[in-house]
Amino acid sequence: MESRIDFTRGKIVLPLLKFAGPVLLALFLQAMYGAVDLMIVGKFASPADVSAVSTGSQIMMTITNLITSLCMGMTIILGQKIGEGKAKEGGQIIGSGLILFLSLGLLLSISFPFMAPTLAGIMHAPEEAFALTTTYIRVCGSGAVVIISYNLIGGVFRGIGDSNTPLITVLIACVCNILGDLLLVAGFHMGALGAALATVGAQLVSVVISCFMIAKKSLPFTFGREEIRWQGKIVRRILAVGWPIALQDLLVGISFLVILAIVNSLGLVASAGVGVAEKVCVFIMLVPIAFMQSMSAFVAQNRGAGKMDRAMKGFKSAVAISFAFGVLMFYIAFFHGDLLAEIFSKEPEVVAAAADYLKAYAIDCLLTCFLFCFIGFYNGMGHTPFVMIQGIIGAFAVRVPVSFLMSKLANVTLFKIGLATPCSTVLQIALCFGFLIYIKKRKKNYGW
Repeated sequence: MESRIDFTRGKIVLPLLKFAGPVLLALFLQAMYGAVDLMIVGKFASPADVSAVSTGSQIMMTITNLITSLCMGMTIILGQKIGEGKAKEGGQIIGSGLILFLSLGLLLSISFPFMAPTLAGIMHAPEEAFALTTTYIRVCGSGAVVIISYNLIGGVFRGIGDSNTPLITVLIACVCNILGDLLLVAGFHMGALGAALATVGAQLVSVVISCFMIAKKSLPFTFGREEIRWQGKIVRRILAVGWPIALQDLLVGISFLVILAIVNSLGLVASAGVGVAEKVCVFIMLVPIAFMQSMSAFVAQNRGAGKMDRAMKGFKSAVAISFAFGVLMFYIAFFHGDLLAEIFSKEPEVVAAAADYLKAYAIDCLLTCFLFCFIGFYNGMGHTPFVMIQGIIGAFAVRVPVSFLMSKLANVTLFKIGLATPCSTVLQIALCFGFLIYIKKRKKNYGW
């Protein structure tokens, strides 16, 4: 397959950039996908709708990240098999994974409509936005199986070194979501409900079209009905690699939900402001996230081929490139956060609140180039338990306590609450450096 990249031979930086480019574009479109909801709701609906979409989408993002992180187990195993020259086993891995994740998706689709009011209450959704938040969660939750299928397609193709197909699937969903938002929110003034319907509908269209596209692609392994069956050994392997990543992402997501709940208790303006800021943050973090995903595929293949020196060179190159972008994002977010916030809201108070919160995230831009590349590196190595541990420590030893303590200050500001995030990142980077020293001392066990 021409679009599949072999990371184990030849130059390092060019293939890494060639793979990371489509990943970055896909992430950008994915960010646009979520941002368009808030952007159009912010322009054509009320602050209550903005708060509802902000809180509801954060909950759905946490659940989606849980499943897609679990899917990383399949992506990593697939990449390692390709690096080992055993790509033919890929069909069995994907077949078992397909049954596992679609079963989880159906379970969530059935249970979410009943859990929606409870989740909105846990998040301290402002009274003015409570009913709207419940509706958003209920509609998006009902489409969980579609959302999971949509993300599963991307995970499979990144595992075989193809980042172009996921880009196409995201592009389809993004275009459909924009059209849906314009029709339902701007046209029919359906607010948060319209945004939720557009989100699920767009991903359903993308999944259907993607299935037809995939059927025409040549794969580096056999995949048919015979491979779509539950194989306990493969499922256990997927879960063994994926559950630490999933648990870490779930708990980190919960830590951000806790922060959002703390902010929600400060009032509607603060809630909407942080919701706007979080959408901006998705964009300013795109480059390090792209390299994190690229590192997982790059390192997995080289680990499978026993080329750990090459994996380390790729890691250093990714850090250097993403740091250069981090400096630029720091400047824009810290000094011009209000301009970014104005893209998503017309309310001056909401814009001011978002800009204040973004100053703290600007500091984090200088740090995540290290942390995210480390996470991608360790995921590709299969050290997912460590990834889980460092994420949990950062979230619950620093991020949640610091944000809570800051919220209790007499002159509390969103900037002070937001400082919890870079404080957590500093600790996580220190843990990652420490673990790197540890595994290098045991280099004989890791192919160095």
